[in-house]
Amino acid sequence: MPLPLDQHQTEIRANLVCWQSKPLLRQLYAGFYQRIVAALAPRVPGLVVEIGSGIGNLKQHVPSAICTDLFPNPWLDLVCDGYDLPFADDTVSHLVLFDVFHHLEVPRAFLREALRVLPRGGRLVLFEPYISWISHPVYGLLHHEPVALRQPISRAEIWPRPRRYYAAQGNATQCFFGRRADPAWQAGWRLEKAEAFACFSYLLSGGYSKPSAYPGCVLPWLEKLDGWLSRWPRCFAGRCLVVLVKV
Repeated sequence: MPLPLDQHQTEIRANLVCWQSKPLLRQLYAGFYQRIVAALAPRVPGLVVEIGSGIGNLKQHVPSAICTDLFPNPWLDLVCDGYDLPFADDTVSHLVLFDVFHHLEVPRAFLREALRVLPRGGRLVLFEPYISWISHPVYGLLHHEPVALRQPISRAEIWPRPRRYYAAQGNATQCFFGRRADPAWQAGWRLEKAEAFACFSYLLSGGYSKPSAYPGCVLPWLEKLDGWLSRWPRCFAGRCLVVLVKV
């Protein structure tokens, strides 16, 4: 049975409690946000907007960012829907989605709206789960969201009404990587980057929902291991960064 859309708000509240009580998680995410910041192009004029900001962590790294989500929370700048953005044409330099793309039931409708608000050269930055041989069973067994790597993705161009909670962790892997990549998702875009990397340091941390399997002092060693294993993303990767540039 489909979950109601306010499941997102329930998860945000639970994530905030975990974030405040788990220093290891904050360390890990600082590294993730550093990757996102490095993907930004400061010379492109316009606003930096995060869609689905959750607990609003991007502002710690990009203070000027406009943080948005579906439901009001004190740390957000704006309540809006990614399918219907309240920005004029060509006024947003970057759209950042951290663990949001796989919640878009109709990604083509969002991509069309993103093309509207971004100027030529504007960037769409996606940070997502990556489904590899190793991460597939981990995400499938330990996370409540379905992986759905082999399920078809809707190609509709009209956003769904009424909205409902949707998740398919494998969507970014399907759309942008390897033999599964479908050029249709890149119409109007240039694929600037599609980088998958190992993140055992994250998977073993338990994320937001599970206890950590290691103490914080082990993190530097696991990060070195991740860097080495990232040479074989199809085997070991668990996260990915995708950057699309409007053409």
